[in-house]
Amino acid sequence: MIKQNDTTQLLPWQRVWVTGASSGIGKELCKALCSLGVTVIASARSTAKLDQLIVETKNEPGTIISAPLDITNNQAIEECLANLARNNSFPDLAILNAGTHDPFSADQFCSARAKALINTNLYGTINCLDPLLRYYHEQNSGHIAVVSSAAGYSGLPTAAAYGASKAALINLCESLYLDLKKTNIKLQLITPGFVKTPLTDRNQFTMPSLISSHRAAQLIIKGLTSNSFEIRFPKLFMYTLALLKLLPYSLYFKVISTVIK
Repeated sequence: MIKQNDTTQLLPWQRVWVTGASSGIGKELCKALCSLGVTVIASARSTAKLDQLIVETKNEPGTIISAPLDITNNQAIEECLANLARNNSFPDLAILNAGTHDPFSADQFCSARAKALINTNLYGTINCLDPLLRYYHEQNSGHIAVVSSAAGYSGLPTAAAYGASKAALINLCESLYLDLKKTNIKLQLITPGFVKTPLTDRNQFTMPSLISSHRAAQLIIKGLTSNSFEIRFPKLFMYTLALLKLLPYSLYFKVISTVIK
């Protein structure tokens, strides 16, 4: 766990924007950052849940600023970030965490459900990246972290649409990282394994190496202070999953079917 007294010296951000802040990893990130004295701009669709987050962190050294937002609404994102810029409170770091999960198997496959997932997870993130990159390019500095998933590494049961959206985010970040290497804009990819959240509670199979969202937030903050492109955890599970992809498909499918029941 990161200790407040030594991490405060390491944190290079005064203001952090977190999307998907009303529950799960996003909420725990807001609480952890606030406990370290950071001003957190918390975005989610639920105003009531953001208000509750403010109540829960009222005694912390940092501050939560509620910024209700639907990341599928381009105009709302533009207005939100423009308002922050006007008030000299644009985030030093943006953690694009908002996303959704709707597990369904092949016999339940539905284009509407698949498109809804991709619209939020992929296009919603792209909507946020657009104004962020414009602003950070203008000031030639900034830090962006995009939350993907282990499901983006390779195919998993009931995750055809979800995994496709997360795989696209991984490829997107890899490409942007190469483009941004000659700038002062830092881009990182966050790739969690199974984290206990209201979204993963929808899974109807055993999730290996499941960790709490509180622990995930601590690992993310530690990773954000590093120079690593990818922040992935739990490490053993993630490295194993990455190595499994090197197997022939006949073996890969057997192993995955055995591990994830």
